Amino acid sequence: MATTTRTYAALLRGVNVGGHRRIPMAELRALIAGLGWTDVRTYLQSGNAVFRTEEPEPGPVLERAIAERFGTRVQCLVRTGEELRQIAAACPLPVAELDPAKVLVLLLEETPETGHFDVLSPADYAPDEFHPVGRAVYCYFPHGMGRSRLSSALTAVRPQLTMTGRNWRTLERLIELTG
Repeated sequence: MATTTRTYAALLRGVNVGGHRRIPMAELRALIAGLGWTDVRTYLQSGNAVFRTEEPEPGPVLERAIAERFGTRVQCLVRTGEELRQIAAACPLPVAELDPAKVLVLLLEETPETGHFDVLSPADYAPDEFHPVGRAVYCYFPHGMGRSRLSSALTAVRPQLTMTGRNWRTLERLIELTG
């Protein structure tokens, strides 16, 4: 059976935030290359890596390698370039009319149950917006995410989902890097 080499983006959850769970990107690149994966690149310091591999499920492999090397458990949400393009295409927000730094995409590891986010009333968080679509939640924070109650509300909905967020600019750059 022939294997296919694919380009993936790994989005590490909660690294290099506030000095916690520090993973230097040069060391992450070396770790990924040490797995035999190729064309390894990182983007920013927030845990975005792009690489090529024949490994059909690179997320768990990368999580184990990070735990062994850095001594901390880090969840890695992994998407192919095509999946990232589909996520961008499904965005219900008029991104071209908005500040892309204020558009956040929460990528979910699992598909939520129908109505999972219905416990949150959009009016309670206005002018912030959120739109769940498949394994993504598209958010707009017109006054910035730092003062918003929406981001913590989305992550607190039970049962909790494994998720990590990237702003629109980062998503676009990861699409370019996986292209």
